[in-house]
Amino acid sequence: MKRIAIQGIEGSFHDIAAHQYFEGEDVELVCCQTFEQLFGELATDQTMIGLAAIENTIAGSLLHNYELMRESPVTIVGEHKLRIKHSLVCHPDDSLADIREVHSHPVALMQCRDFLSRHPHIKVVEAEDTAGAAADISRSKARGLAAICSKDAAPIYGMKVLEEGIETNKHNFTRFLVLSQPSRANLLRNILQTDKASIVFALPHEEGSLSQVLSVLSFYKLNLTKIQSLPIIGREWEYLFYVDIMYRDYTRYTQGIDAIRPLTSDLKILGEYKNGKEFV
Repeated sequence: MKRIAIQGIEGSFHDIAAHQYFEGEDVELVCCQTFEQLFGELATDQTMIGLAAIENTIAGSLLHNYELMRESPVTIVGEHKLRIKHSLVCHPDDSLADIREVHSHPVALMQCRDFLSRHPHIKVVEAEDTAGAAADISRSKARGLAAICSKDAAPIYGMKVLEEGIETNKHNFTRFLVLSQPSRANLLRNILQTDKASIVFALPHEEGSLSQVLSVLSFYKLNLTKIQSLPIIGREWEYLFYVDIMYRDYTRYTQGIDAIRPLTSDLKILGEYKNGKEFV
C-alpha cells in the first residue's frame, strides 16, 4: 500500500488527483492542513509519497511551493493534470432558494465568480479548503449553508449536490507534482522513460545572463515549457529561475544541463519524470 501525503482532506482535489494518478493501487491518504506539513511528512518518512499542487491554469503558480520544493530533500517523480470541476453542495433538505451563505477556498470562489454574481443574495465566506468547507457545514448540521467543492466530497460528508460545473472557465486545470525521497525515486520511475525535468538555478546580475542559458538549452533541442522567477531574499534584484524542460533524448538533456552549469549558480535538478496527461 502506498501512503500518500496530500494537502487537504478526503474529497479534496488533491485526494482526487492522488487516486487518479495511482489508479488501481491501494492508497492510504495522509491528510495535511498545510503544504509545510506535507513537506515535513516527506522529510521524516522516506517511505511516503507526496502530491502537491504547483500551478493552476487560471490562478497561476503556487509560489511558496516552489520554495518548499527547493529547500526539501524530495525529488519530483511524476505529475498529474486534473480538470477542476466545482459543484455547489448543501444539506440534503436544502434547495438553492434556501442558501444564504456559500463557503469555499478563495481561489475556488474566484473561479466561480459568474455563478456567484447571478446569486447576489448569497453571502460569500472564505474557508481554508474546498472539501473542508463541506465537512465543516456537515458537522455543524447548519441549514442554509453551501460549499463549493468537488462533487466527490458530497457523499463523503452526507451532502447533496445542488449544481455541478459552476466554474466560470471550463479550461480549468491544476497541475500536481508527485514527490518522493531520492532513495525511492528510482522505484517509482524509469529514467529512460522520462521526458520532462524541473530545475532551478540562480544567475549573476549581469546583462545577457539569462539569454545565454536559454541559447544553450535551445542548442541542445530542449523545449522550455515554463520559466518562473522568484526573488532571492537578501540579494536585491537577484532571482532564482525555476524552469520546466521537455526532452526526447535523455543523453542530450544531460549534456545541456552540464553545459549551463558554468553559467549558473546553485543549480539543482528538482526531478526528472514523465509529462502528465490532462484528466478531464
